[in-house]
Amino acid sequence: MRLSILLFFLLNLSLQAQNNYEINGRVIYENEGLPYVSVYINGTTIGTTTDDYGNFKLTRLSKGTYQITASFVGYKTVSKKINVTADIDGLTFNLEFDDSLDEIVVTGTLKPVSRLESPVPVEIYSPAFFKKNPTPNIFEALQNVNGVRPQLNCNVCNTGDIHINGLEGPYTSVLIDGLPTVSGLSTVYGLSGIPHSLTEQVEIVKGPASSLYGSEAVGGLINIITKLPENAPIIFADSYVTGWGEFNLDAGFKAQIGEKATMLFGSNYYNYSNPIDNNNDNFTDVTLQDRISVFNKWDFKREENRTFSVAGRFFYEDRWGGEMQWNKNFRGGSEIYGESIYTKRYEFLGIYQLPIDENVNFQFSYSDHDQNSVYGNTPYLAQQRIGFAQLIWDKPLKNHDLLFGAAMRYNYYNDNTTATIKADEITIPSLFVQDEITLSVWIKNYQAANHQKMVIKRTEDECEKITTEEEVETF
Repeated sequence: MRLSILLFFLLNLSLQAQNNYEINGRVIYENEGLPYVSVYINGTTIGTTTDDYGNFKLTRLSKGTYQITASFVGYKTVSKKINVTADIDGLTFNLEFDDSLDEIVVTGTLKPVSRLESPVPVEIYSPAFFKKNPTPNIFEALQNVNGVRPQLNCNVCNTGDIHINGLEGPYTSVLIDGLPTVSGLSTVYGLSGIPHSLTEQVEIVKGPASSLYGSEAVGGLINIITKLPENAPIIFADSYVTGWGEFNLDAGFKAQIGEKATMLFGSNYYNYSNPIDNNNDNFTDVTLQDRISVFNKWDFKREENRTFSVAGRFFYEDRWGGEMQWNKNFRGGSEIYGESIYTKRYEFLGIYQLPIDENVNFQFSYSDHDQNSVYGNTPYLAQQRIGFAQLIWDKPLKNHDLLFGAAMRYNYYNDNTTATIKADEITIPSLFVQDEITLSVWIKNYQAANHQKMVIKRTEDECEKITTEEEVETF
């Protein structure tokens, strides 16, 4: 009896040893370790991600031949066939940037998908595209994109909005990291002061996208995706000067804070203070500007690679235009005509993946925009606040890939004009469902539905109006 138990114990140890091999390796790019890369064995549930130095380990492997893949957004996927007969050390994957059409986009479906598989046509523009034609901000850089036109609504102060395929600015939604921090009063300012060095890519949808993003996206939308701190250079600086006297400086750095936090800091400074009147009409040809923007983003490392990142931005600008003799001593007067705008803006946004088994993300953003402006002797004082919160549940189910969402948006607007007797407050709750149905390897059907209920309130309960809007789109 004892002999039988001993033989059984030895046989069990032998079987465990046969299923206890491991593979140690590293993923690199240009001889530097690449963190947070997915490394997995095709056709199995075995996988892991690289650490901060690009190292990875696959454990509990039995003898056999495996197809091991290393995959990371923005890089070409690399696979290797490995025959495991013993522990393996030093397996290296050398990734390269992927410039093909099979890029990863988020805007079309509210989650990362291949650009080729996105049901909504999404155009992608990297910082390299904008550097070919340097501009002081993303707002002006968009003039290089076909079908997108920054529209100047004032020849003196040079404020404006963005038109897509000819539709007016209110029908174009502008997002930062997928969140609506820019709207109405702040379009030109929300897109100013974001350093190109901090921009991962700009995704543009030309055409209706309101089933997931609301009525503001009837004409299209622009989504500015900022870099993750771990993907940014340690120190960066970019500057240029033009013959007109424009000066622009982008600078920043990233830092590891403790073991679980990475911080990215960026700043932008733009100055143009050289009044020019080439057409001799005694008015400035180009608006004079003095602008500073500070951006800070934090990314936190969590268990099971769950997402948690927060970002904030402060923006201040002083711009003016008018008669060549104008200076700040004439602000608000009628003796010499000038238009002067002081803008102060705060933004805060983030994403947090809930610590549960299901893939549920909570996204949030808040912006506070204050504008103090005078047009000759006419003042225009306005404040706008936008709060947004959204829960998204991504649920794959057999040949269905379901996406459920619930969102709440709060808009506050007030100014000193007679058209706004009381401050406007708008609360917009909404629910949406998206289903990606895979009929075959080559055929996919997307369905999306959005239900919004708008509640508009004026202060002191002056009036209340409730409207309901429902949209359904099938791709």
